Amino acid sequence: MTPPDRRQAPVSIEHAIQVAGIPGRDVARMLCECGVDYLGFPLGLTVHREDVSKAEAARIIRELDPPPHVVLITYLDTAAEVSRLCRYLGVSIVQLHGTISVAELAALRALDPALTVIKSVIIEAGHPPTYESDINEVVDYVDAFITDTFDARTGACGATGKTHDWGISRRIVEFSTRPVILAGGLNPVNVKDAICEVRPAGVDVHTGVEDSRGVKKRELVEAFVSEARDAFDNL
Repeated sequence: MTPPDRRQAPVSIEHAIQVAGIPGRDVARMLCECGVDYLGFPLGLTVHREDVSKAEAARIIRELDPPPHVVLITYLDTAAEVSRLCRYLGVSIVQLHGTISVAELAALRALDPALTVIKSVIIEAGHPPTYESDINEVVDYVDAFITDTFDARTGACGATGKTHDWGISRRIVEFSTRPVILAGGLNPVNVKDAICEVRPAGVDVHTGVEDSRGVKKRELVEAFVSEARDAFDNL
């Protein structure tokens, strides 16, 4: 298979802050009020329970005013399924967190060339360091990467609340020709240090702005946004 020409203008996510896991319209609005740039809706999952149904997610997205950047976070692994769900939700950004073949990534690019594709790079403790070859294999078909943490206990590849070796993410930032978003165990306490060490294009948080019941709290979101903005401003 001949890859397409490498695009010269990848999606701009510089200094972007994403919060994933949107359980309802009120939380979505609160996140927007706190200055969050991207709202991530996990759907089509393999481990975690979905926060809302596809129909409810579509309704929340339609009713947000003004509309923020919305990201479909999914483990779907075929181009047809991914494109169909993006169109149903009315979103133009997808974050692929599961295993998807190069052929399906190429098919997704051909099927929906306007779709912004973010591909996960899952950091697993003790895993052979093949991240560079894995990235190079798919880089022609994606707009950005997101590094996240594998949880060996649950098998989850995101929303684990666990950090990973930030040195690995820093090396990925250095060699990647696409922007890199940092995720995995980030919270208001550690996000500034993480940004300073890794120097990512953006950061993503899910459980790190939730209380012990799994409810997103305004004060935690505000603190996360403030700490992240301060770190990005001083890079």
